[in-house]
Amino acid sequence: MNDAINHTGAWGLALIVIVLVSWFFYRYFAPKNWREWAGAGAVQAFIIALYAEMYGFPLTIYLLVRFFGLDSEYVSASLWSTLVGLGETGMLISMLLGYGLAFTGIGIFIQGWRQVYKARREDHLVTGGLYALVRHPQYTGLFIALFGEGVVHWPTLFSVGLFPVIVLAYVWLAHREEKQMLARFGDAYRAYQRRVPMFIPRRGQWWELTDTSR
Repeated sequence: MNDAINHTGAWGLALIVIVLVSWFFYRYFAPKNWREWAGAGAVQAFIIALYAEMYGFPLTIYLLVRFFGLDSEYVSASLWSTLVGLGETGMLISMLLGYGLAFTGIGIFIQGWRQVYKARREDHLVTGGLYALVRHPQYTGLFIALFGEGVVHWPTLFSVGLFPVIVLAYVWLAHREEKQMLARFGDAYRAYQRRVPMFIPRRGQWWELTDTSR
């Protein structure tokens, strides 16, 4: 390793960021049963692995250099910066793109949470706003945020490996939730299912999704 990764080792900062991000996640995705806790556990592991490597020790870079023969004149704690060989420029590009996706995802799932929270208080089926574009905007936002932060901005072996696990866990959870919605709202929810996609908006609706999330 070289001087490009001497800024790592900030374990106190890593702990603070992990606690803050975890608090934010559980604030809006408070698990209520073991299925939700299973998905939340995968996200929690993702958060710990990501920020422990970002601020603590770059385990992914170490393993690639030590066991897989990765050799570069510029070895950075950022995987994209090391692989692409653009140095600080590569790190900056990945950071800007990653943060752009992360904040977009955060906006989507906060707005989705607000809509569903209001609908639960008023005891009705929510089909407007973000829910007119996708049936599970909270999960869509979560996927976008995690992809932006843990794959685009600062990929690690653990964050990249956990991302599809998290997606599968929440897809399964969404199917379970929809069975409950069918039992509660019947034909009204069936019509909603036929009209609105599950996670990915139709072509031409991505801008509307991100714009509505503001």
